[in-house]
Amino acid sequence: MIKQINKNINQITAISGILIALGFILSLAGYGNYKDLALISATVIAVIPIAIKAFQALRMRAFSIELLVTIAVIGALYLHEYTESSVVTFLFLFGAYLEARTLEKTRSSLKALVDMAPQEATVIRGETLTIPVEEVVKGDRIIIRSGGKVPVDGIIVSGKATLNEAAITGESVPASKEMDDKVYSGTIVDNGYLEIIAEKVGDDTTLAKIIELVEEAQESKSKTQKFLDKFANYYTPGIVVLAIIVYAITHNLHLSITFLVVACPGALVIGAPVSTVAGIGNGARNGVLIKGGEVMDRLSKLDTVVFDKTGTLTKGKPEVTDIKAFHSFENEELLRIVAKAETISEHHLGQTIVKEANKRDLSLEGDLLNGEVIKGNGIRAQVDGYVLVIGNRKLMAAENIPISDEVSAYAIMREKAGNTAIFAAVDGQIAGIFSIADQIREDAPRAIAELRNNGIPKIIMLTAHNKHTAELVANVLGLDELQAELLPENKVEIVKELKATGHIVAMAGDGINDAPAIATADIGLAMGE
Repeated sequence: MIKQINKNINQITAISGILIALGFILSLAGYGNYKDLALISATVIAVIPIAIKAFQALRMRAFSIELLVTIAVIGALYLHEYTESSVVTFLFLFGAYLEARTLEKTRSSLKALVDMAPQEATVIRGETLTIPVEEVVKGDRIIIRSGGKVPVDGIIVSGKATLNEAAITGESVPASKEMDDKVYSGTIVDNGYLEIIAEKVGDDTTLAKIIELVEEAQESKSKTQKFLDKFANYYTPGIVVLAIIVYAITHNLHLSITFLVVACPGALVIGAPVSTVAGIGNGARNGVLIKGGEVMDRLSKLDTVVFDKTGTLTKGKPEVTDIKAFHSFENEELLRIVAKAETISEHHLGQTIVKEANKRDLSLEGDLLNGEVIKGNGIRAQVDGYVLVIGNRKLMAAENIPISDEVSAYAIMREKAGNTAIFAAVDGQIAGIFSIADQIREDAPRAIAELRNNGIPKIIMLTAHNKHTAELVANVLGLDELQAELLPENKVEIVKELKATGHIVAMAGDGINDAPAIATADIGLAMGE
């Protein structure tokens, strides 16, 4: 019976709410007696699960808020205060519903992390076998093909590939991996083929540690609930004793029950759920999904905001920021032939150039001959009769293509501005430089300014990206502090240190890699599109 009631508590809450609404409609229609009947029914239906919880707490020798609400509601019924009794019980259940929804969202977030973990691995043990990832042992040789997930942390011993490491580093730009490079569990092979030797397996993998950190951070947020339980343990019997004293002094049962009803934490029971619903609704209308009233309470005390960089302060989508043509080429023509050559490349920088050409509706038709990808450096190809060499300084030096002082100075200037400089040589001479960068969001400066205007004194950026680019973003946005080249666990430690020094910390990020730090912070801000 009790299990059935607890299972259907949402339906009980809904029925109670409908009966209350019906009661007020009947009152407006002039059927006052029927109104009382509807409100009494709403009270009786809603108080049952509350009374059950109170009884269960008493069996554990604990005095809960539910006990005081139950006593106060019985008193309200005795005083014929049916509106008070029905509304308090309904909103108490509705508040519990909101809390349950918050916990459900939290569990679903954790489940999304767990679902990212690969379930199987292809290993070479004399023959090729597909086994559950739990059976992989340190030293196993593992095969990962295009589209597959890396099942464990390891080191590449054969092959090369482009990996999406957003789950671990948060960086949207795919990373090129080859012999002797490390790979991490949960990352995805976009293109290529790898054979790795397992170094960390099971609970020791990077993704497993991220999941563990999120679980620990979520568990640490039960301190508020523990305080409320302790408060109720003293408050509830205290109020009951005081009500008895009132009766002993006055011999007025009505006054004693009135005291009980007044002492019921009605302001909390009614105010907390209503303010929560209003706040959540207002946030939703402005594109912000808020997980519960406790978050809104903490926001009023906030003094430190920590941002991830990629996808949070920046767009998370690399773009061509500048094309500098030298000699006789126009920018558009240079972009067209370079993009045509880059169609043979799977590298993210090459694909960014191709995307830029497509965005400008440039035709990539034409002859492409002798295309060759030079691993880690760039490409060579013939396009429309031109011999193109596209890549970094090492490739230019290897091809004996001179870089003039003018070209070198321009490239250094673009790099200091946070770009990657791609050299494009045509027929043995540098014809241009392509600058590629992940651009700052257009609304980021306004967001930082609004935080300042609302009294946030400390704004910090934590990122897995290189320090030079991080400094550029921090300087443009006027941030107070930055730390670069961080792993997820480093971000967690920094957030913990800030909290330990007395700061109320909000952490904003968009990647799975940010999840532990977001969960550790007093307020977690998960960015959406």
